[in-house]
Amino acid sequence: MDPTTDNAAPTGDPAAARAALEALRAEIAKAVVGQDPAVTGLVVALLCRGHVLLEGVPGVAKTLLIRSLAAALELDTKRVQFTPDLMPSDVTGSLVYDARTAEFSFQPGPVFTNLLLADEINRTPPKTQSSLLEAMEERQVTVDGTPRALPDPFLVAATQNPVEYEGTYPLPEAQLDRFLLKLTIPLPSRQDEIDVLTRHAKGFDPRDLRAAGVRPVATAADLEAARRAVAATTVSPEITAYVVDICRATRESPSLTLGVSPRGATALLATARAWAWLTGRDYVIPDDVKALALPTLRHRIQLRPEAEMEGVTADSVITAVLSHVPVPR
Repeated sequence: MDPTTDNAAPTGDPAAARAALEALRAEIAKAVVGQDPAVTGLVVALLCRGHVLLEGVPGVAKTLLIRSLAAALELDTKRVQFTPDLMPSDVTGSLVYDARTAEFSFQPGPVFTNLLLADEINRTPPKTQSSLLEAMEERQVTVDGTPRALPDPFLVAATQNPVEYEGTYPLPEAQLDRFLLKLTIPLPSRQDEIDVLTRHAKGFDPRDLRAAGVRPVATAADLEAARRAVAATTVSPEITAYVVDICRATRESPSLTLGVSPRGATALLATARAWAWLTGRDYVIPDDVKALALPTLRHRIQLRPEAEMEGVTADSVITAVLSHVPVPR
């Protein structure tokens, strides 16, 4: 991308970087209708160097959302369809013998990208699921004892179907905890669905984002400037204590067998800082914590079977906790 184009923001300027990231919503909306919360969640994850679990029924534009985000940020993206016969080397890469040189050379897998879409991650066995753990946590892949760094930025957006569990391998709690956010992709409203069909009737092709008008509006340099600004966002001792109190309250909930871990508490603090900066502040307020509590914590708790049978959900437990924990003044 030419840095002199009208859409590009000057590198290193936090205010310009914020404007560039805010422009993502309008740019992605050229291809994806009515998914602003998911777009915001993905931007927050990029700012926090985290990963996202997208949950939604088939056909709600999860793949299109990731492709549109990558196009608007001018980042490389790859997609892996997770299936029962997928091997770890199909994700991370492997050593390939070269007969001409009589040596083994490393052939990078699709994980060597900026945005990796792990489609239907719960359809592959735990051995292959775990191949992503090192990449997500350490930002590297180790093959034959040699660590290989992944590009920066690097984000895994994994999808799973919430209604079809036959033949799937549910992600264990330890792996779920590696995802910064769990975003639910709802079915569109009636008007949004009309807009989708109208676009298709006019010739919209989801495989041709350039024809849809999606252009780069931010760069990796903008993202790095934004990350530095987020890291400088002030967090008062009262806000830190508020985050801890929320997470500790989940551990005491009678509806749960597993509450939020300390890693979840640090994740909530990080996402609240990113949200505060995106909304134009250099300090965190309680509303920032509340705004990110559901997507940051919903996958880090485990319901008791009897509570689940009574219709209790992870979101309802977290909402109840937020209503009972005293808010700092």
